[in-house]
Amino acid sequence: MLPFAIIASCWTVSCSGVLIDDAEKNWPQFRGPAGNGVALNANPPTEWTADSAKWSVEIPGKGSASPVVWDDKIILLTAVETDRKEPGAEEATPDEPEEGRRSRFGRRRSKPTNINEFCVLCIDRNTGKELWRTKVNEAVPHESGHSTNTQSSGSPLTDGKHIWASFNSFGLFCLDMDGNIKWERQLGTMSTRNGFGEGATPALYGDTLVVNWDHEGQSFIEAMDAKTGKTKWKKDRDEKTTWSTPLIAEFGDQVQVVTNGTTRVRSYDLANGNLIWECGGQVGNPIPTPMVIDDMVICMTGFRGNAAMGIPLGSKGDITDSEKITWVRNDIGPYVPTGVLYKGQIYSTKGSSSVMTAIDAKTGETIIDEVRLDGIRSLYASMVAANDYIYITGRKGNTLVLKHGDEMEIVAVNELGEPVDATPAIVGNEIFIRSDKHLFCFENEK
Repeated sequence: MLPFAIIASCWTVSCSGVLIDDAEKNWPQFRGPAGNGVALNANPPTEWTADSAKWSVEIPGKGSASPVVWDDKIILLTAVETDRKEPGAEEATPDEPEEGRRSRFGRRRSKPTNINEFCVLCIDRNTGKELWRTKVNEAVPHESGHSTNTQSSGSPLTDGKHIWASFNSFGLFCLDMDGNIKWERQLGTMSTRNGFGEGATPALYGDTLVVNWDHEGQSFIEAMDAKTGKTKWKKDRDEKTTWSTPLIAEFGDQVQVVTNGTTRVRSYDLANGNLIWECGGQVGNPIPTPMVIDDMVICMTGFRGNAAMGIPLGSKGDITDSEKITWVRNDIGPYVPTGVLYKGQIYSTKGSSSVMTAIDAKTGETIIDEVRLDGIRSLYASMVAANDYIYITGRKGNTLVLKHGDEMEIVAVNELGEPVDATPAIVGNEIFIRSDKHLFCFENEK
């Protein structure tokens, strides 16, 4: 079995399913080459400060989309609010809450009136210099979004020849590595729960791009030709808003697309979109991405409750509450971030808090019981790992570096001095961290 969601033909694959060659030296998608948050054979630094960066560059606009890396190019997405307004949009509509007003669902903002430019940026990995910037669309956002969300929260994908950038309601775009638009699709306008905004990232396998479109309207999942954008298949979904990126994994002679959801975790056949299996038991507002180990997928959620379960990829039909589920826990599960699966061990927070637990991915048994991550109050960035270290970045920009093992061992606490919600990327001896204003490169010079 080969757990990946990226173009397989680009890589040489060992008989054990370990991705080598290009995958080891790049970070082509959200959460790395295998989608589990791990950088293979990388040796990034464990200690840094903002002043010790190899380079940093100011990023225009706002975005919590994570950077992706291919060779010497770093790709970022951002939404730049302009001072231009559409006619008749000078004032917020009367039924919108005032700036900073709280609702029962948290802080909300006034309805946007300014035009946003949706941009794809390319940064030189060696110097931090901006190589090109492509504006793919401009529009006034129809939802203000949660105060902690941005208009650019889904991450890009690349295979070294093309870049796929999703701005959800504002378009899905394919570009070449020089920033030229090859095709675009407009899939509709999302209506997200409580106007919290959008943020799911597509998934890629071979020549197929998969988009999960869960919102308060008619949800669907669509597979399309990655080179042309033409639909291969499309299936309606019985789900409300999710922000979870699909996982694509091989099992036997099938390739499965696994989606996290409140109603059901579902697996679709990549070839035709047919439902293979489904399983209930998650809690609301699914955001964490599924992870796979051997012949099992792990799904977690953590909004107003917690749920975590290991589900066999060989399942068939509806296995909700059945003995076919490998393990189930209701005392762990992150809300916004996804944990990291490293050497058979899952490190995960509880909700978006700084309470961390480590479990055995195959059995669900506790390895490190609940511990508080000092210096971190909450986190949105997903955990990443490399070289026997776990990197956990909090929303204030502090990154705790833990030694991988069966005990809690903090080896470094790194203060950046800027808020961070985007998941870091690790390539070679470098770690790339996007704050709310900058992209930083930290290098291990040893």
